[in-house]
Amino acid sequence: MTPIEIGLLAIALMLVAIYLGMHIGIALIMISFGCVAVLRDPEIATRMVGAAVNDSISDYLFGVVPLFVLMGMLVAICGVGKDSFDVAEWLLRRIRGGLGMATVGSNATFAAITGVSIASAAVFTKIAVPEMMRHGHTARFSVGVVAASSILGMLIPPSLLLIVYGVLAEESIGKLFIAGLIPGLLLTFLFCLLIVLMTRYWPSFVGQSQVAEGLRNTETVASASKKALPIATLILLVLGGLYSGVFTPIEAGAVGALGAFCLALARRRLTLAKFWQVLVETGHVSVAVLFLIMAASLYSRMLAMTGLPGGIAELMSGHALGPYQFLLMYIAVLLILGCILDSVSILLILVPIALPIAQAFGMDPIWFGLITVVAVEIGLITPPFGISVYTVKAALDDRSISIKDIFIGVLPFIGCMFLLLALMIAIPGISTALVR
Repeated sequence: MTPIEIGLLAIALMLVAIYLGMHIGIALIMISFGCVAVLRDPEIATRMVGAAVNDSISDYLFGVVPLFVLMGMLVAICGVGKDSFDVAEWLLRRIRGGLGMATVGSNATFAAITGVSIASAAVFTKIAVPEMMRHGHTARFSVGVVAASSILGMLIPPSLLLIVYGVLAEESIGKLFIAGLIPGLLLTFLFCLLIVLMTRYWPSFVGQSQVAEGLRNTETVASASKKALPIATLILLVLGGLYSGVFTPIEAGAVGALGAFCLALARRRLTLAKFWQVLVETGHVSVAVLFLIMAASLYSRMLAMTGLPGGIAELMSGHALGPYQFLLMYIAVLLILGCILDSVSILLILVPIALPIAQAFGMDPIWFGLITVVAVEIGLITPPFGISVYTVKAALDDRSISIKDIFIGVLPFIGCMFLLLALMIAIPGISTALVR
């Protein structure tokens, strides 16, 4: 077999292994080791595994993973999600569809200090869905807004997906965080605009929300300010320091974790038992991510050894396929895999293959990365996998709301995400204006 044929076989074996239920990290390591052993010899494959494990996470940069995960865990237990929703609900209480926009806005705020979509989905299912349904919104609209807006956590920095992409692409995580700001805010705006339009032109789907009910909210300027101040301070501390260049991404993660720790202590939400639980969960998530990064590093080296990325680029050039044809094919594959795999697994499998081809076409790696993340995010809310949808279902107390209802509820919002994807492709400055 030629090296390129071995590379293609490695991809096929990878998909089969994942379909059969093998852990993605184990599959990456085993298949990569086997392919290198066939290409060279088992001794070289063994040394390559050791080198990949050592080199992939020995860099100081990887401290960003546990720090931001710790910050997100601490924020989740100190009530920031509920406070942000209360403030947004109070501000938008007189607007028809205001509760839906409050959910989107508070989810965007929560995303700006956690970066984990699953956490957002779980928190706001408990907070926002009962409130929206009490005010007259339909179940499908209520769960659809929560599931769709939860994906903002993967785009608005700090984002775990952007960290993983930055590691795989060897691109500045700080620049990726800054670049994700405009697309994240634009998607938030598109969601809010969609809610306004649906409230006016599709009331049967949204439900007849009683605006007067919103006036029962007992918030005042003083109480809303008291709730908003800690949230605003934490966001300013982390993102302000990061964007101004005062902090590196790792320092921003450390300062954010310390700020979230102090906030949890000040609110008396952090007992010793909860703190131990936070540390254990942070360890589980961080180790899982870092293990996947080690496996992906070996996988990338194996693919480079086979010459598959370069071979695909030459094949496309030989068939007169331009950069946009390649990009459309790449997005189609992302969307297909998004229906059956989780987001991190998709990045680990495709980025090592696609990024060298994109760079051969002269594409900006930051622009390419943000397009990748948005396309992968769509997979978070599309059937049959839709991990955010299943998270919402797991967090619901209402058994009358089915998985089908949640998928139907997110359909209009998927259209907004495709619109954002089209705008980012047509206007690259949306992704790169702040960093280039």
